[in-house]
Amino acid sequence: MRRILNKKNIINALFIGFLLVLIFVPSAKALMIRGLMEIGLFNPGIEKPKDTALTEVKDLSGIRFKDASGNIVDLGSLKDKVVFLNFWATWCPPCLAEMPSVNKLYEQFKNDKDVVFIMVDADSDLAKSQKYMDKKGYGLPVYQVASNIPEVIFKGSLPTTVVFDKKGRVSYNEAGAANYASDKFIEFIKQLKASNI
Repeated sequence: MRRILNKKNIINALFIGFLLVLIFVPSAKALMIRGLMEIGLFNPGIEKPKDTALTEVKDLSGIRFKDASGNIVDLGSLKDKVVFLNFWATWCPPCLAEMPSVNKLYEQFKNDKDVVFIMVDADSDLAKSQKYMDKKGYGLPVYQVASNIPEVIFKGSLPTTVVFDKKGRVSYNEAGAANYASDKFIEFIKQLKASNI
């Protein structure tokens, strides 16, 4: 009987240890979420938004982001381009979990002048976020916020991804981790790129 209780205690201790690691170690939680992405969970829902109030941003001019060199990107200047905008942080497990898929998407379109990627470090610590990108071998361009961001675009949840079509309309806006390297999402970007409506 004592042997059975010891075995149960060991199993319970291991389970509790596993849960604590998931709670307190961001990279462990990110790894678990990434594994769930690979089996088909966390696929981005790319159906057309029903509420046009969520897709309408009157004017993107003045919504700016700055890179480590001080270069400013203004969303208003990116008309006629598909823009993939992602708000993330190095301490955020879901952000880290989706980053490999974001990088795969970026690799697919990095030489396409009609698709722009803006990875916004929510902490505005560009040195830390660039160090993370370099360590992982990601080529994603890192920025920090350089103006006010309308709540229609970013409500504060990390990660948040917004995709603008070539007319500057919000075509996708989701909070939470997702697999952006899925064939469905890649096709979605290609359709936005090809569309003139």
